[in-house]
Amino acid sequence: MTYVVTEACVHCKYTDCVSVCPVDCFHEGPNFLVIDPDTCIDCGVCVPECPIGAIFAEADLPPEQHAFIEINARLAAQWPVIDAAGEPLPEADHWAAVTDKRALIDNPATA
Repeated sequence: MTYVVTEACVHCKYTDCVSVCPVDCFHEGPNFLVIDPDTCIDCGVCVPECPIGAIFAEADLPPEQHAFIEINARLAAQWPVIDAAGEPLPEADHWAAVTDKRALIDNPATA
């Protein structure tokens, strides 16, 4: 089992989760964070740190978020590791309340 960053993180990028991760399993894209399933040690310390509830244990993922298992694995292989907290995106508070954001993931590696 691993932990998965879901759609709620798109256009938010709060990094509270990054600062508590003991193994640097988070990777950062332009408008989204992902967890590398090969690095994650399944400790779960990131889950309560996410202010918008965007991180789930794989076994607890809501059905509509199952695609994010593959999305996290694929993008973690493309994006750089982030090992320190930073500022969220400028309009993160607005985007935190928006749903159906999967198509808005910005991935210049595939552009």
